[in-house]
Amino acid sequence: MTEKKIGVGALTALVLSSMLGAGVFSLPQNMAVVSGSEALIIGWVITGVGILFLATAMLYLSRLRPDLDGGIFTYAENGFGKTIGFLSAWGYWLCAVIANVSYLVVVFSALSFFTDSQNHVVFGDGNTWQSMLGASILLWVIHALVSRGVQTAASINLLATLGKLIPLVLFIVLGIMHFNYQQFSFDFSGTQLHLPVWAQVKQTMLITLWVFIGVEGAVVVSGRAKNKNDIGKATLYAVISALIVYLLVTILSLGILPRASLAAMKNPSMGGLLAQMIGPYGYWIIVGGIILSVSGAYLSWTIMAAEIPFIAAKRGAFPKIIAKQNSADAPIGSLWMTNISVQLCLIAIAFFHLDYSTLLTVASEMVLVPYLLVGLFLAKIAYSSRHYRPFFIGLGAALYGVWLIYASGLEHLFMSLTLYAPGLLVFLYAGWQHRHQYKLRLLDKLLIIAIIASGMVISITRL
Repeated sequence: MTEKKIGVGALTALVLSSMLGAGVFSLPQNMAVVSGSEALIIGWVITGVGILFLATAMLYLSRLRPDLDGGIFTYAENGFGKTIGFLSAWGYWLCAVIANVSYLVVVFSALSFFTDSQNHVVFGDGNTWQSMLGASILLWVIHALVSRGVQTAASINLLATLGKLIPLVLFIVLGIMHFNYQQFSFDFSGTQLHLPVWAQVKQTMLITLWVFIGVEGAVVVSGRAKNKNDIGKATLYAVISALIVYLLVTILSLGILPRASLAAMKNPSMGGLLAQMIGPYGYWIIVGGIILSVSGAYLSWTIMAAEIPFIAAKRGAFPKIIAKQNSADAPIGSLWMTNISVQLCLIAIAFFHLDYSTLLTVASEMVLVPYLLVGLFLAKIAYSSRHYRPFFIGLGAALYGVWLIYASGLEHLFMSLTLYAPGLLVFLYAGWQHRHQYKLRLLDKLLIIAIIASGMVISITRL
């Protein structure tokens, strides 16, 4: 069967949709909790520069190494070996799974505006059994759609992306009309938070990174692109568009309500802000936007979540069954693994009542190392081939990755080892299945032992 390819429009929509997910509708409250206006602006400047370095690094890699389909995994594997490649793929896949779970949680949290009262909770914060049931239905509907083929899902995603831009544009236009500079500049440095500005900036980093996760969407599905040159273009178009939206949403919000009032809002906080400006109908508009947004972002992330293990399995880093495709060329083995994992997470959330902010932190942590490796790989191959402009771009992207790890805290990085360690058991099983194709180096074996042992120690310590 001839596989249909994805054009630049659908690629751009895939990247933009995966970034403009449910997170943008909660940004006003998320940022107000941790920062004042000054720290917010500094945080977006740092993130904007860093993400542009990362996006440009992916653009250069798509041109310097167009033979490497799948990006996040293949860059790490070719640059630093099979074990590091697997860890990048595993971390990215877990991030994608948790991102999908968070989207489902936030959409049912939004619906609670219309179903819940103080004495009667139905959907709550998206973590009740009713939310889990509704999210599970949506999960398997999307599964059926993606199983019909990646190109079909990408085309539908293009329409969903255009649809969800409507409430965002409406919010921005109304926000400009209601913006009060005195309100925005009040307590500009966030003294009420009792934290220095730099500490506030650090606390914004995982939030700003979270809403940009998905920047690699075109690279992940590069093997399905009509033209390799479209990959870099789509990434840059989407990043610049998303950065403008995020800046406007957060800055305008602080000019509408005081920071403390924003911080106390229930998410999706954009709904509360729109209701302040146009009345109760604002909630309906934002909930409609969230449903469209989640549908589009969920499609994007399901495609990306399934693609990485699929490509890794074809190269021997995941078990053979994960490389299975159906008659529509969809990576059905990887798709089942991904969505069963999402379903188990939904059950766990309903049982333990985890919230959106917890999922945001975990997902952001798991993508730090994969992003760092993208910059390091470009710097490595550019230096060896004497391409100095790409070298400095790769170095800039790598420095941004190091900054993110520092800003998030080494404690969180060590805690992520508890999620990397079980994945290495999957890798060892895949290695046994493909034992005639390659042998692990001594350094790889030592790294595997160190991560598994560290993960066990940290898990025991926490218990």
